[in-house]
Amino acid sequence: MRIAFLSPFYPYRGGIAHSGAALYKALGKRHEMKAFTFTRQYPKLLFPGKTQYEEEGDTYGDVGAMRVLDTINPFTYYKTANEILKFQPQMTIIKYWMPYFAPSLGTVAGILKKKGIYNIAVLDNVIPHESKFYDKILTGYFIKRNNAFMVMSRSVAADLLTFNPHAKYSFHPHPIYDFGEKISKEEAKAKLGLNPADSYLLFFGFIRHYKGLDLLLEAMSDAKIKGRNVRLIVAGEYYEDAKYYENKIKEYGIGDRLILRTSYIPSGDIKYYFCAADMIVQPYRSATQSGVTQIAYHFERPMLVTDVGGLAETVPNGKVGYVLQPDAPAIANAINDFYDNSREEAFSANVKEEKKRFQWDSFAAALEELYGK
Repeated sequence: MRIAFLSPFYPYRGGIAHSGAALYKALGKRHEMKAFTFTRQYPKLLFPGKTQYEEEGDTYGDVGAMRVLDTINPFTYYKTANEILKFQPQMTIIKYWMPYFAPSLGTVAGILKKKGIYNIAVLDNVIPHESKFYDKILTGYFIKRNNAFMVMSRSVAADLLTFNPHAKYSFHPHPIYDFGEKISKEEAKAKLGLNPADSYLLFFGFIRHYKGLDLLLEAMSDAKIKGRNVRLIVAGEYYEDAKYYENKIKEYGIGDRLILRTSYIPSGDIKYYFCAADMIVQPYRSATQSGVTQIAYHFERPMLVTDVGGLAETVPNGKVGYVLQPDAPAIANAINDFYDNSREEAFSANVKEEKKRFQWDSFAAALEELYGK
């Protein structure tokens, strides 16, 4: 089968581009593929980070995508559809994750659908974490122009059905990200310049209010945690005002408990942060599914997540880590339990077994089955 795939791809950075490349490669084992991506995702004015692009030489996920779609130039919507039609696919896969992209992606999908191309949208989100009044209108525009959908959490499936109660969809948990071979904790700490005698927790990914870093900072002020040689690594770029978090750090008096690496982490460095950590902490206030969880699975790290969105679907509580409410005292209690009862070894062994559920080949097979139906 010939499949076109429209998504962020290299040179764009981040989890959406990385996951798109992984799925492209899995499908490419059995099908003729062609990738299409953006010439411009966001105008600089709307992008909260420092850059939208991978660092020079960091080519993770490069699949040779054709750069053609500009989100603020409607003429390119039609150009993109025409380029895809030249490839003559039986199916087009379209990655969707926020309403800003609905006009461009929805217009392309609508043209393809009218031409008899079967569109399957892979939905990272349907309703965004930080909602605006126009979100439903834009998302509804996109949803109507696709034939079927892949979702990676039950919460996203439920959101989809609010737009189309009869939507054809398939559920498969987010597969694992592969960011290199697992290395020893000692080697990872040395690479990052960390004290080998200390223990480390990791908060990873860009920083926004819904990800709950402030809850984790409050938890780190717990008297019992302060009495341990445990440090928190914050590895990720601020996507909002850093002052709020800097003030919280001062308020809680935990500056000496933190390792702040608040810039974008290149793909080649991700393994060092995960392998240096005893446990990965995701204190989110809201979520759908999480790529961070799947990186933790790849590196066989225990996890602490909150019971929001689909996180509890992929992190069995008490087996590979903790699932709890987004509450600072609850987070602190779980961290203390983790160290008091030396749970790292048992959790890590369970993670190693559990991660077999999350493979890109099985995700690709589920997508093929959805098309077949």
